Amino acid sequence: MFFLLKGIILGFSIAAPVGPIGVLCIQRTLSEGRLHGFVSGLGAATADSIYGFIGAFGLSAISSFLIGYRWPIHIVGGIFLLYLALKIWLSKPSQKSASSKQTKTLAGSYLSTVFLTITNPMTIFSFIAAFAALGIATTAGHLAPALIIVGVFVGSAFWWLILSFGVGLLKHKLDENGMLWINRISAVLILILLVISFLRK
Repeated sequence: MFFLLKGIILGFSIAAPVGPIGVLCIQRTLSEGRLHGFVSGLGAATADSIYGFIGAFGLSAISSFLIGYRWPIHIVGGIFLLYLALKIWLSKPSQKSASSKQTKTLAGSYLSTVFLTITNPMTIFSFIAAFAALGIATTAGHLAPALIIVGVFVGSAFWWLILSFGVGLLKHKLDENGMLWINRISAVLILILLVISFLRK
């Protein structure tokens, strides 16, 4: 339970800082509903767990590949995020609510954030550093790293649950014009955070 708790704290702390994925989940919560926002967050939690697995079990070959090709991978994710930002900017709340056919599928919400989070290979540095600080080594057996990985997913998912349901409370207080401005502000924030993430690399 001690290692599981460590993983939960680690997953929560890595997920909590609001970046492009956070803004995207907030926008989806407001435009599509709490479930879409939460499922989008679960996609990010899944990607965090994958990187946690790589870091916990010392898969150096995969780590080296991700770090070595971090720029091409990050650029692909950046282009997709740029596309989503443009799509959010151009979306009209009245059109989205008028037709159920235009509603995003839960699978699409989930898979898109898995892809966007996984295309930030520098995240693995956070996990490698965290696991080194926690003193987790595969020589001590696989149970401790496995418990921490489960904890990472639970902690990250818990953050997205709090965020989506918290933001969801604001949805009913926004009219069509308010949602239009939320979409545009979200698009601009995603672009700003995207630029910052590239400048930090």
